[in-house]
Amino acid sequence: MPNFPNQTSTYSDLLADLTKTINSEFTAIRCYEQLASIAPSQEAKNRILEIRKDEMRHFRMFSNIYFSLTGMPPAPQLAEQCPADFASGLISSFHDEQQAVDFYHEVARNYPLVREAYNQAAADEQNHAVWFLFFIISSSSLH
Repeated sequence: MPNFPNQTSTYSDLLADLTKTINSEFTAIRCYEQLASIAPSQEAKNRILEIRKDEMRHFRMFSNIYFSLTGMPPAPQLAEQCPADFASGLISSFHDEQQAVDFYHEVARNYPLVREAYNQAAADEQNHAVWFLFFIISSSSLH
């Protein structure tokens, strides 16, 4: 069992945070596939599929960490339903990415064991949020 320097952070807390992370990444993979399929332009579709690739990489990385700690693969579940229309999907994706950045930084601060993985993912998530914001602004200026 890993050593936890922060008295309030435990092994079970880390597993709970990893499970939340894995479910979030799993949900993003599914939602971004759906969002890309209804994107109004090839540019938006391509960018969303690139973001989805990052989410797949994160999912594999966090699943591997979970497996290395538990000896068992995670059982991912959808964290939420994906919005059906493109505009709502963009807004939801932007908020989810921003929340992930905050959560990932918090996990990185609490668990040195996974700090690098979470900081790398947080940087990607911030980049994704910028792209979703760009598409929100671009699509709203068309109306």
